[in-house]
Amino acid sequence: MLEPGKRDQPTGVLFLCYANVCRSPLAEAIFRHLAAQAGRSDDFEIDSAGISALAGSSPHRNSVAVAKQHGIEVTGKARQLLRDDLFRYTHILVMDRYVLGHLGRLLGANAGQVPAQVRLFQTLANPDALGEELDVQDPITGTYKDFEHTFNELLTGCHTLLTELTEADRA
Repeated sequence: MLEPGKRDQPTGVLFLCYANVCRSPLAEAIFRHLAAQAGRSDDFEIDSAGISALAGSSPHRNSVAVAKQHGIEVTGKARQLLRDDLFRYTHILVMDRYVLGHLGRLLGANAGQVPAQVRLFQTLANPDALGEELDVQDPITGTYKDFEHTFNELLTGCHTLLTELTEADRA
């Protein structure tokens, strides 16, 4: 029997955006940081990917800079979503409706067979969101201030996700 709050294997959390250079690596870094602060790093397997990744690219310099300003390190290289990811990760957090639609087209009739819980990231912070409110806007062509806004959205959602997954352990 496991100790309360301990798992026999880590819970997989994958953040998914378009190119895996701005939003998803930033969300990955924030969630990894929050889990470490809570002493829960070993409870999660955390990663990010893109549906049209610029494979091997470094995270966007503004994602790195805004995270660093908050004491968070963004590392890794962009990677393409793999079919295996849909079975490896328990929770897949999608950054916008376009990416979610693309994922649905990739899955086709197999969508019902994917064991992962796939959902839009913004539903964490705003379960009543509709339309554009469901999207974490891609700051790639924006200003540093746009990256700060995205960071704050991701921070809020990652706090909610960590609380949700931690409370699920206690149930």
